[in-house]
Order: sequence, then C-alpha cells, then structure tokens
Amino acid sequence: MMQLFYVTVNVCLTSNLCVTPLGLEGDVDLQFLLVGGKLMKIKSSSWKKDRMYKLHDDNATIWHESHRIFKRKQTFSIDDVDSVRKGRQSEGLQKHTEAHVEDRCFSIFFKGRRRNLDLVATSVEEARQWVNGLEKIISNMKKLNRQQTSEHWIFNCMRKADKNKDNMMTLKELKHFLRQINIEVDETYAKLLFTKCDTSNSGTLEGSEIKHFYDLLTHREEIDVIYEKHAATGGQMSAQDLLNFLLNEQREVATLEDALRLIEKYELDDSAKHMNHMTKDGFLMYLQQEEGSIFNPAHKKVFQDMSQPINHYFISSSHNTYLMEDQLKGPSSTEAYIKALMKSCRCVELDCWDGAHGEPVIYHGHTLTSKVLFKDVIKAIKEYAFKTSEYPVILSLENHCTLEQQKLMAKHMISILGSALLTSPLEDQMPTAFPSPQELKGRFIIKGKRLNKLDAVFSNTSPGVEDDCVSEEDEAAETNNSKTDTNEQKSKIKLAKQLSDLVIYCKSVHFSGFEHAKDNQAFYEMSSFKESKAVNLAETAEQFLQGFRIYPAGSRTTSSNYNPVPLWNAGCQIVALNFQTPSKEMDLNQGRFRSNGLSGYILKPEFQRYAGSEFNPMTLTKGPWIKHKAFHIMVISAQQLPKLNKDKPKSIVDPLVKVEIYGVPADTCSKETRSIENNGFNPMWNETFQFDIQVPELAMLRFLVEDYDATSQNDLIGHYCLPLTSLQNGYRHVPLLTKRGDVIPSAGLFVHLMLLDAK
Repeated sequence: MMQLFYVTVNVCLTSNLCVTPLGLEGDVDLQFLLVGGKLMKIKSSSWKKDRMYKLHDDNATIWHESHRIFKRKQTFSIDDVDSVRKGRQSEGLQKHTEAHVEDRCFSIFFKGRRRNLDLVATSVEEARQWVNGLEKIISNMKKLNRQQTSEHWIFNCMRKADKNKDNMMTLKELKHFLRQINIEVDETYAKLLFTKCDTSNSGTLEGSEIKHFYDLLTHREEIDVIYEKHAATGGQMSAQDLLNFLLNEQREVATLEDALRLIEKYELDDSAKHMNHMTKDGFLMYLQQEEGSIFNPAHKKVFQDMSQPINHYFISSSHNTYLMEDQLKGPSSTEAYIKALMKSCRCVELDCWDGAHGEPVIYHGHTLTSKVLFKDVIKAIKEYAFKTSEYPVILSLENHCTLEQQKLMAKHMISILGSALLTSPLEDQMPTAFPSPQELKGRFIIKGKRLNKLDAVFSNTSPGVEDDCVSEEDEAAETNNSKTDTNEQKSKIKLAKQLSDLVIYCKSVHFSGFEHAKDNQAFYEMSSFKESKAVNLAETAEQFLQGFRIYPAGSRTTSSNYNPVPLWNAGCQIVALNFQTPSKEMDLNQGRFRSNGLSGYILKPEFQRYAGSEFNPMTLTKGPWIKHKAFHIMVISAQQLPKLNKDKPKSIVDPLVKVEIYGVPADTCSKETRSIENNGFNPMWNETFQFDIQVPELAMLRFLVEDYDATSQNDLIGHYCLPLTSLQNGYRHVPLLTKRGDVIPSAGLFVHLMLLDAK
C-alpha cells in the first residue's frame, strides 16, 4: 500500500513521519527551505520587519518567527496556500515597495479570506529558491490521490500525538491521536485496541506495532463486503470479475481491456498483477481514484459542442467583482478579480467612476468601499483571464465617468488587452447572430452602452452631437427606486465615442417589455434586471429570459446571494452572484459550472435554446424535456471528516448527511440521514433514499455534511455539488469542499448511486 504513497514512511522503525515529497529527494530548493532564512515581511510603508521562515521537517508546514507576546511561534500549512507569485504582484508590494526590488519580491496567497503574505528576500537567488521550492511542494500535494492524502493526514496526526518525540506511542498518546482524527472511543475499547497491537507487551507501540495499529484503524468493512461479493476467483478479483463489476454494479460501458488497464494501473501486488488479478488493496486504490469518483472524468474536459451561438450557454458570472467583502465599506481589490477568474468566472463587473489625478477608479459608488485603479484591474484581468478557461471573458461596464476619463478607460483597455480585445465583429458584414465560444476563444468582449446600432461599424456613420447621451446604468439606484422603471427616471450621461465603439456583441439597453424587445431589439442588445424583477418574470412570463443579465438586490449589503436555479430554469444565461460570499447559492453556481472542463460555459438543454419552445419549469407539460428518472442513492459511509473546533481537543463531530436535488420545482427535494455520535473518522449510515426526477438536464445533486446540534443550528463540515448528468452510477467516492469551495484533502463520502429510466 505504501508503494504509491506520497511520502517515504519508515513505519517499521518509527512512529514519527519522515517525509520527503515524491520526486524531491535531494532537491536543492527543498533543502534550502528546510534550512530557511530571513525574509522581510511587508505590511505597510512603515511596517517592514525581518522574520525567520523555514519549512518544517514534515515538509507540509511553514514555521515563521513572531514577536507577538503571546505568539512566539507561528505556523501555516501548505495545504492552506492557494498560490505563490513571484515579483510585485500583490497590491501591497506594488504600493509599499520600490520597483528596483521586483526580482526579490514574492507573495503567498491563501485560500479563503486570510490576508496574503508579502515578502522580500535578501537576494534574487533566494527569492527564486523560495518560490520554486514552495511551488514544487504545492504541485506535489495537488497530485496526491485520495488514498495518499488520507495516509499523509493520518501520519501527520500521529506525529502530533507523539508528544515527547520518542518515536513510540503510549495509551495516553493513542487516545489523544484518536481525538485528533475526530473519533471518540471509550476507555475499554482504547485499551483493547492498544493491547491488541502491543505484541511486545512493552506498554508502548513502536515500529511494526504502529503499522498494525494503522491497518486496524483504516480497515474499511464496507469495502470488504463489496470486494468479497465480486471476487469469485480464489478469493481475488480476476480481470473478468472486475469487468462484471464495472458492467453490472458501476453501469459503465467497459471491455476486458478496460479491466486489465485498471489492474495494471492500480494493483500493488506484483504476483496478483502477473495473474491479471486485483487484490482488495488494489480495488480500494481504484475506488479512490477519478475512475471511482462520483464525477464523470470525461466531464473534466470540455465535452460539449462549443460552436453554437454564445447565447445558447449558461455563463458563469460575477456581481460587483471588485469587492472582497460587503457592499458598503469593504475593500475593493484586483485580487477579487483574480479569484473569480481562477474559478472560471467568464463575466466580471466593473463599476467605473472618476478618480483623482485623471485616472478612473472602480468601487461601489456612494459607499465607503475602497477604490482600485481601473488600469490595475484591466492588467489583472489580462494576466489571469485565461489561466483556468480559454473561453471568452465579458467585461460588464457600469459607467459613471466623465468624457475624458471614459476616453482613458478605452485607451487602457486597447493598450493593455491588445489584440485580445474584440473591437469589431468577427464577420466582414453585419452579423445576424452571436459568434460561438469557440470562435471567441481568448477574447475580451465589452458589455456596456453604445451610441448607435452595430451596423454603423459597416456604414462608417458617427453619432451626431445630439446623440452622445445615454441613460446611466446604476444598479443600486435602480434597486432602491420604489417607483416603476421608466426611461425618464434614468439620469443621462455623455458617452465617449472611443468607449462606445468597443461595445460590439453586448450592448446594454433598457427593457421595455417582451413585445417591444421582440419588435425593436437587435440580437446583440441585452438588458439587466435586479433579482426580484427577474424572478417575477421567470415565474409569470410565457417565454425564456434570453439575453438578460441578472444581479442581486441592492438591499443585499452583506453581499449575500439569491438562488440562481429558478433563473437558469427560465433560460437566463448571465446570472451574476457575489463570488466573495460562501453560500449555498455559490455552491450551486460552482456545481453548475463544474463540468465541461471548468470552461465557465455550459450548453443549455436543447429545449431552452430556441424561441417557441413550450417548456415551462413552473407547470411541466409533455415534451422532450421530460425524461423521467428514478434516482436511488445509498449513503454508506464517510472518511476522515475534519474537526470543527480544533481549540477543544475533546470536541468530536456528530455527522449527518443531507442529499439535495435542485432543479425545476417538481424535482427539488431534500432528504437526510440520522446523525452518528462522536465519530468523524469513519461513520457509517447505510441509508437509502429515492428521488423522482422529471427534468434531469436541469437538475443538480448536492451533498451537505453537517455536525448535528440539538440546541442550535448544525455546523457545516463539507459539501459537494454537481450536475445530475455528470454523475457516475455505482459505488463512488464523493470529495468534500470547505465553505469557500476548497477541497478538504483527506475527507469524503462513500455512496452507491443508480440513475435509471423510470418505469
């Protein structure tokens, strides 16, 4: 089992974890990090302090010196690091350091809301070694499969439990270790387990005894049952046995060659592999890889047709993208754009206002939110737009600037974005439909006001002096307006021709009703709605909400979110959410866009793409959208759920699992298991649920693992969401994410699923 393990673990000699990342034995950069050195920590222009930093010998934790009275030593886990960026790439380093130290600077960015760490090395070479070393370790950790991360986590907990570092484990240390891994056992069971492993009767566990303890601890009874049922060849699984399992239990389209490939890939026992057999260890290894995941591996790549008009796709979209926190006084930052783009967001919002010194800024107007330079935002977007997805990014402009600063906005976008900025239609004649995501790969599309129709591009006509005013877009003002929307209520601003000419396929227009839009609106013209108006139209309109952008109500000052599902059901392609806020709604958004290679574009079902469709999500009638499915799911077990209260060693979770379906109202449903008391390490439920699904193409499956509390609201342990059409049948492992959407490395659910045609 240790053959593919991420680290070299000498369990026969020590209970300590001697770790060297795979492939980095003797690596110069790794050795440099283990020795460590002085780095200048930058907090402000006046706070620049030299601090000692080094990699802990577990190769997974950074220790750094602290001069705080009550915190002399501080550490952070490399698991918590999102990225390492060389140079002055953070706002702090750009603001508080000089350009000549560029090559000595680097920043460590963390997952979640933790502030990034800005550092300056003593030399260019040391900066290079820090960045290279950290990136190598992070890259190695990302390559770990589920079994490897599990072992890595367990052995690290063993290290911490060995309080006196004598490479042995006493009964007291064993009980401490069990609490660390989130399992509470009574005194009798702990003694029984300890005595069973203490074959030398020494009163401590060491060497092979610790290995025996580990094997007992990680033994999975449910895997035994499944394996023994299907291992019909001398107690092992032959290639034919494995094929039968793939066909009958996993419901896969598979051949004998596929079974042999899995044996070759995952079987660890050479003698079994030589006979084309799979042992129980190999079987567990297979189940913990992507082939055994609930998420269809084929959907990790772009698999949908990307050659259809762009309005045929749901587009991952962000509201007030610049905000890191709330809508009233929180910080604005280029980092917010980077985080959204790295999550495959393809439509970002820029609220543009006149700034000091003639430079336009972005912030939430008429509030105390901080300001960020427009040109810095464009630079960040240029740098990070296509790192996760190569498909087009829409820049949704809310323009409040005067003419001179509008001209500067246009100049910045043209100079910074270069040829990637779409400045004219792709065709050499007036288009009649949107281009496709495939045709727009790597391009930036500006959404905003335009002074004239798009055909002016081909007729070389310019707007007259009287035509240079457009209605000002102001989401907050529109949302807080108690009167009905009319053109007269909207204030007018002058629009610079240079900025107007950059708006090609996404011209913002006021919505005056479906009939007016049908008779007067060009295909490239689109309207924005606040959520309440959109939900009302979604529930009452007789047609799809094609060509609309939806945004949260201005009353959501805490940056909370609305439910995007009813709007997707109604065909809305741009449903903008507050990406900075962890919430069920963001879980659903990330679940919706998890498939199709994290492209940020999901092809709508065919019945939502064309005018005249009679599909109505509120009152289902017969049609091609009805594909009645019976969905059976058994929640079997969970593994290594995280402790929620790490400050209280004896605090153990009482987990339960909620299984939720989101889709059309007829399909939306939630069911939950009982709670398991005091066991977050290996709780077992074996509870079965059934759901009736009418419109599977719009349905999503969400797992929610919570710590049950009889007296207050349950606490979130982890969650996972995916489109129902992206799941795999059979026995599957489900990864779990933190509230901010980061993978919990060692945790997961084990389930059995069957999505079948209903009889």
